[in-house]
Amino acid sequence: MSLELISIPAIAVVVYWVINLLKYTFNNSEKFKRFIPLTAALLGVIIGIICFYSIPSIIPTDNVWVALILGGASGLSATGANQVLKQLTK
Repeated sequence: MSLELISIPAIAVVVYWVINLLKYTFNNSEKFKRFIPLTAALLGVIIGIICFYSIPSIIPTDNVWVALILGGASGLSATGANQVLKQLTK
């Protein structure tokens, strides 16, 4: 199994848990909730760039800009996963 297949879900899982930790840190404030998607995208971008330079075999690209976009999309997918779980538990 190639490591490239797990990079996007792995980034999404890390961003999901960091966002949950930040929610509890900021006591679920309404101000923070408004910026969750932006925060998730930025975290994904940062993780994507870190992975691109530190573990190049995990990101399926040779271009830092594509790694940046993959990271951002992975971060936003964490927000979408959160909403799916929230709607399924209602």
